[in-house]
Amino acid sequence: MSDACRDEKRKEEANKPYKLAMEYADIYGGKIEIAPRVPVYHLKDFAVWYTPGVAEVSRRIAEKPDLSLEYTNRWNTIAVLTNGTRVLGLGDVGPEASLPVMEGKALLFKYLGGVDAFPVTIRVKDRKTFVEVAKILEPTFGGINLEDIRSPDCFYILETLRKELNIPVWHDDQQGTAGATVAGLINALKITGRSPQETKVAFIGCGAANIAGARLCFIIGIRPENTIMVDSKGILYKSRPDMEKVRKKNPWKYEMAVKTNPEERKGGIAEALEGMDVVIAASKPGPGVIKPEWIEKMNKDPIVFAEANPVPEIWPWEAKEAGARIVATGRSDFPNQVNNSLVFPAMFRGVLDVRARTITDEMASEAAKALAKYAEERGLREDYIIPTMEEFEVFPYVAAATALKAMEQGVARKFLSRNEILERARYMISRSRRMMEVLLEKEIIKKPPKGKIYY
Repeated sequence: MSDACRDEKRKEEANKPYKLAMEYADIYGGKIEIAPRVPVYHLKDFAVWYTPGVAEVSRRIAEKPDLSLEYTNRWNTIAVLTNGTRVLGLGDVGPEASLPVMEGKALLFKYLGGVDAFPVTIRVKDRKTFVEVAKILEPTFGGINLEDIRSPDCFYILETLRKELNIPVWHDDQQGTAGATVAGLINALKITGRSPQETKVAFIGCGAANIAGARLCFIIGIRPENTIMVDSKGILYKSRPDMEKVRKKNPWKYEMAVKTNPEERKGGIAEALEGMDVVIAASKPGPGVIKPEWIEKMNKDPIVFAEANPVPEIWPWEAKEAGARIVATGRSDFPNQVNNSLVFPAMFRGVLDVRARTITDEMASEAAKALAKYAEERGLREDYIIPTMEEFEVFPYVAAATALKAMEQGVARKFLSRNEILERARYMISRSRRMMEVLLEKEIIKKPPKGKIYY
């Protein structure tokens, strides 16, 4: 087969999900719906589930509002909250167009974490108003998953809501991607015989994923002074001429400029990679954003995380040919997929089961360590540094690690043993998968035209 034919075939396969997504959107009319949790045998049962019986439940909750986390579905319900200002690779498409994405996220939450997640798309661009809307919604939900919000608004919104709400708030584009990246990094360092304290890391891109990733890297032992960050204008350093503007507009990026690159190295991506051990890129789709000759100037056995989608900043085979020992991407068709779906369903499973009041960076770090340990116990290889989505047993372990850290940090309302958390997580996750099996078997969810989705 010629290279042109091979490229055309790859392109056709890459475009297949778009075609199928439209076909099934027309058939199914959405991805999720509300299902009863309680039995109804006769209409008079509503005397218990609704009026008059429900009044007693309301009276108890009025006396102690936290009981809403025990007596209603709030204990297992989160909002997937967005304004649609940075949706996937589409940009600012607005709340209506973001809804299919939020539905897909809700389906992942249910299938992988047993969490009831509701898409909430709001027509709000002002970040302070966004915070107010989230605060208004708080009594309905046990947690909030922020999604697809432009930078730097996403930093302000997350930081403010973590301080002001009494339920866990998480931004998956920050902490989810960061958690999966750090999990892979922990094992990549083990394979290459490096200690976090001595490892030099270049971060390409200064958006949500990499700023949160840097924070988690610092927690696991990477030293800020051994890191360099690159934005669209080049390497960050404290005295860069535009830093005063950055300080006012994006204090989170400014903080990284102050903490990292003490030698004030200047230049772009090529200069940032020289003499580094690791590159973590979460920037713009490639290929060609990172060139093979730049990988060649890194230290021996470099580690390359090229996480842009749909095309990584450098093709994995190009990085390998340039000397990379380990390569990870955001794609499922290459080894070592850095997938935030390994993190967010289990993270929320854990925090909901102990009724946590927040999600801390340390909890996200524990989730990353649990992911890394799970892969290590199954045998690390250069093409296996992080679990795959098919390894369902990893989700209860991540949930337990998160919940235990919440209890240790004093942000949990409910205290359980590790075994209790594991068993609870296993039950909730397997329950969701059994529900799917029954719904398909009984054809309550109708079969797709060709009997399977991806054909």
